[in-house]
Amino acid sequence: MTSTTATPGEAERGSRLGAHLVVALVFLSWTAHASSIIGLLAGNATAQIAIHFRTTQIAWFTLAPSLLGLFLSPAIYWAATRYGKRRVMLSAAVLALFGDVIAALATSFPLLLLGRAISGIYAGTAVLAYAIVRDIVPKKSVGSASGAVAGGIAVVGVAGPFLSAGVLDSFGYRGALWTMVCLTAVTVVALLFFIPESPVRDQSKRFDWIGSLLLGTGVTAVVYGIGQGSDWGWTSGRVIGLLGGGLAVILVFVIVESRIEHPLFPMAMLKRRPFWGMIAATSVVYCVTSVGTVGYLLALYPKIPHLSAGLGWSATHYALVGLPGAPILLGTALFAGRLAKRFDPRLLLATGSALFAVSMVLSVYFHYNATQMIATSPVGSIGMGLVITTLPILVISAVEPREQALGNGAQSIASGIFIAVATQVAYVVMAQKGLSSHGAQFYSDASFKNAYWLFAGIGALGALSCFLMPRMKRMDEVESGQAPAPSAEEESAPLPR
Repeated sequence: MTSTTATPGEAERGSRLGAHLVVALVFLSWTAHASSIIGLLAGNATAQIAIHFRTTQIAWFTLAPSLLGLFLSPAIYWAATRYGKRRVMLSAAVLALFGDVIAALATSFPLLLLGRAISGIYAGTAVLAYAIVRDIVPKKSVGSASGAVAGGIAVVGVAGPFLSAGVLDSFGYRGALWTMVCLTAVTVVALLFFIPESPVRDQSKRFDWIGSLLLGTGVTAVVYGIGQGSDWGWTSGRVIGLLGGGLAVILVFVIVESRIEHPLFPMAMLKRRPFWGMIAATSVVYCVTSVGTVGYLLALYPKIPHLSAGLGWSATHYALVGLPGAPILLGTALFAGRLAKRFDPRLLLATGSALFAVSMVLSVYFHYNATQMIATSPVGSIGMGLVITTLPILVISAVEPREQALGNGAQSIASGIFIAVATQVAYVVMAQKGLSSHGAQFYSDASFKNAYWLFAGIGALGALSCFLMPRMKRMDEVESGQAPAPSAEEESAPLPR
């Protein structure tokens, strides 16, 4: 079946935004960032949940939704172009609401994980909000409208920590879970009544179900094997079977992807150094975002002599400690966008990753009180600001306009896999020096030090990996505009250099 599309902007006459489009943009901003607020609630609730359910497998509270969201994302993007972006986002939000209710009512940890996994379905759709903006807003206003939707992250960065902290401190982890239900319900209402459907459709491309199943199975087996290594023994048959079997399935995925017409991952593009270098570097560097897990556990776990080296803070106190770093991160991100027009973006990413590594080394020695954390936070905030701004710029720099969709999808898949593995490894590293009491996992000071050393190493490795790329295009050298994803024949065709 042939594809049918509508030019962005044709959905609205003229070049000015009507009142209904302004309202739609407000709610689109909400749908784009609701998952971030829910992530803050989940992060703050992690310590209480681990202790209440007396589990040493708390890592899966974070990993279950992120893994399912990651591996459903390709199917979600395919369905969105075929059946409508708003319709797919609404369907995912309804399923996520069902999952949130299960989690809020859960009386056992496995049931809680089931609910959290189902709720992760929506996270993969959040990026579709920006695609809807391109499809429904007049062409001359797309840039400013997209910026307005993206600007909602600033509200999340400032207000989100205090909202989640206030809920947790007042109502505990169960209150946080029910707040997630309410937030997802607002998303459902927004999509149902205030956001129009995109007119853009593409009926031509088939979805790579086999590739998605192989990749999901392989990576989940590896992540689960890493998590069970400490309990089962790293040389046990079960661990070796999970790790070896998972890697074997991933190898089959690579073989399959190189031979099918519409691959999940564009293997042909990996023949070019700018692309594979970008995938490798950005995937390693993106792992630094997992360090937030360590911060939540350090701040919110109780302080119990000879058992737990947590600081025992309230979530509100932790939000206040993190507040000074927020404007530094935001200011750096804004300034980095200007720097990318003058300098090779790989150098900016390497600098950001190196500064993050330095901040982690400082955290090894200075993580015992609020004063130390506030004093050392600017280095990490500057580094993280450079990282989050430069990552998408490098994707644009590494591919041609016609490959933009494939490049974004490939980078999202690869970085998601690396983050899942890094998060699991961080929990394993902390558990090595931790103690278990009444079925619950606690962490010593050595646990947190080792975790910070781990992320310092990731930051340093990320900085070095940036030089796997050749010189990359500055933003003022990149060809602007978007184009449809290439066909199989176009994808393998040589590109001008």
